[in-house]
Amino acid sequence: MRRQTIVVPETAQGRVDRFVADVSGLSRSYVQKLITEGHVTASGSAVKANDTIIPGWVLDLDVPDPIPLELEAEPIPLSIVYEDDDLLIVDKAAGLVVHPAVGHRSGTLVNALLARDTEYGGIAGVQRPGIVHRLDRDTSGLLMVAKNDKSQASLMAQLKARGVKKTYLGLVLGAVAATTGRIEAPIGRDPSHRTRMAVVPDGRDSVTGYRVRERLGAWTLLELDLVTGRTHQIRVHLAAIGHPLAGDPVYGNGTSRRGPEGTTRLFLHSWRIELQSPTDGHLIRATAPLPPELEVVLNGLRAQALGSMGVAPVDEGEPE
Repeated sequence: MRRQTIVVPETAQGRVDRFVADVSGLSRSYVQKLITEGHVTASGSAVKANDTIIPGWVLDLDVPDPIPLELEAEPIPLSIVYEDDDLLIVDKAAGLVVHPAVGHRSGTLVNALLARDTEYGGIAGVQRPGIVHRLDRDTSGLLMVAKNDKSQASLMAQLKARGVKKTYLGLVLGAVAATTGRIEAPIGRDPSHRTRMAVVPDGRDSVTGYRVRERLGAWTLLELDLVTGRTHQIRVHLAAIGHPLAGDPVYGNGTSRRGPEGTTRLFLHSWRIELQSPTDGHLIRATAPLPPELEVVLNGLRAQALGSMGVAPVDEGEPE
């Protein structure tokens, strides 16, 4: 059990649970749980979550030691792009599920993270990595992982305030006319296919920015800024403007689903991420290069483009 004593300043106001969460760095839901269990007291007396904070109060916050997560650790290879005492940034491989679910409690990113020689300070009372955002199973690239409550609260707050800049690389069908653009279209459940998402009038506000990175004949490589973070947002938005992602079996058409020659998976990669350090606020910028299977597709398109102009590909074999 770890005790933290908090003296309420004269300027404090509002609810007890919100004040304690802000001061301690714990999530508000976890603070509410601690209050319910009697772990937050004012001068020895129990408080309620919705009590109004009183300046001059001396609050004692008792945080129980985190309990182990009942999930098997598995030595699955991981690529760690950045790590400090509070944060991990992982370059997730395509095909790796992020979080365990009913009927799928093994072979996930969380199982792999538990196998690392890493100390997790506890997320809401459990020794586990804090997954603050997700990538689709078939999307590769950068993913932030909190190591403790304070880090998770910071990352969640930055995500909510749109302070985390996430940029993806995606190959789409067709020649995208504008060099830069912004897609603003609400996303919700597809009324005709409940397992899919769609642009719908009553959906949640969703914004995706894009820039043309490379034009490759019948295909365009885009840099994509995920301004909001809705389920399947990039895939839905691009399909809605007539430029579905290569290799997308759900939102694509026949040509885009097959993709260019060499396509074996969804061509979407979380390439760059920028955020403020949960520890001291300094800027963290991480990048993850395109996986080899996606580079193969691009190189094939580049070779085709050179061939159509009558330019022979450069021989990159061994020098004499």
